[in-house]
Amino acid sequence: MRDLQVGQFTIPVEELQETFETSGGPGGQHANRNATAVRLRLVVASSSLPNEVRSKLRDRIGEHVEVVAADSRSQYRNRAIARQRMRDKIETALVDPPTRRETRPTRASQMKRMEEKRAKGQTKRLRKPPDPDI
Repeated sequence: MRDLQVGQFTIPVEELQETFETSGGPGGQHANRNATAVRLRLVVASSSLPNEVRSKLRDRIGEHVEVVAADSRSQYRNRAIARQRMRDKIETALVDPPTRRETRPTRASQMKRMEEKRAKGQTKRLRKPPDPDI
């Protein structure tokens, strides 16, 4: 297994914990008896990634990045799928969300809100018993 290339960063293979387990599901006896499913895990705190990348991953994913691949009957293919999922998950977490530009409510939305408030108040007024003095 080679190092995992994520964008401009390289994660050494020694930092990835790879375990194999039986996958269950379709595949019959082969799936029940052979450890073809792959669980790939990266401990963020002990990785060799730069500090800012580690803090982003910790904030957005958590202390561990973990993926499971049990799509194929082949352990080799599941290993490739797990590595791709790990790469995608880390790359997605490192993308900064766009900043929100604050906007004002439109006149129509304000009018609609006020109309809904009036209707709600009217409904509540109609629930009360009639005034006996009138």
